[in-house]
Amino acid sequence: MIFADGHCDFLYGMVNYGYDIKEPSSRQAVSLPAMKAGGVKLQLFAAWIDVKHRRPCLDQFLSMADAYRRMLNDNPELVQLTPDFDENGDRIAALLTIEGGECLNGYDDILRCAHALGARAMTLTWNTVNELANPAVKRGRKGLTFLGKEIVREMARLNMAVDVSHLNDAGIDDVLNEDVKVFASHSNARAVFDSPRSLCDAHIKQIAARGGTVGVNFYHKQLTKSNFATADDVARHAAHILEVGGEDCLAIGSDFDGMGRYPEGLKDPSGLPLLAEAFVRVGITGEALEKACWRNLLGFAKTLV
Repeated sequence: MIFADGHCDFLYGMVNYGYDIKEPSSRQAVSLPAMKAGGVKLQLFAAWIDVKHRRPCLDQFLSMADAYRRMLNDNPELVQLTPDFDENGDRIAALLTIEGGECLNGYDDILRCAHALGARAMTLTWNTVNELANPAVKRGRKGLTFLGKEIVREMARLNMAVDVSHLNDAGIDDVLNEDVKVFASHSNARAVFDSPRSLCDAHIKQIAARGGTVGVNFYHKQLTKSNFATADDVARHAAHILEVGGEDCLAIGSDFDGMGRYPEGLKDPSGLPLLAEAFVRVGITGEALEKACWRNLLGFAKTLV
């Protein structure tokens, strides 16, 4: 089995903590050895914008975009995703995304520059209110701002996908009212565990109907009320997403390097085969298993390049 992962925060660690994709430190999750051991063939690398960082938000994005390019240049095992990428080959495809629209400073010309630097998807928010939208953790009734809608329309023109992970329900409704590609890189099912960061069934159905994917993430606070999660907890969310959205919708969005505690056996990409086993235990088998593990996300990502 091979795998595609819709979200990790490795680039933030590369810039701020000296993470090395080839020679990992003890604290990092994503690395070439772990990806190869786990069968990863596609990894989406997010440039996470830390609003509390001393560097301005745009500077942070530029630094991570530079890190992404250096990572590809220095590691021939990694290649930029292309429409003709062959998952049966020896290389691992990569794609740059943005987590947090704060880096645009409210300007569509910066969005176009980000796209020129390789960014192919963006979450409009992280966990704080900004000039584009309101985050899921606030559970507010306000959706996208006027500027946020304008940015989404420009994303549509550029063929960039809106990643609705971290966006509140009203904001997701507003995005779905626009003619733009939509997916959730790392969200779970609210019906399984009621987290504001998880998706309601109606939104899962609408994202699926638009050809988007929903990637289950591994953060225990979005999986279960327990302080400890397992691969089976991830699989329960996956089974519900598949039931509601259909087998063409389900994907994986680990959030590796974005949390301090991982489910048992899923501390890095080498553990992904254990997740596939958990998927089988909840009835995700055969073609549906392949789609969940890699085919759905790879197919969607190829439409962006």
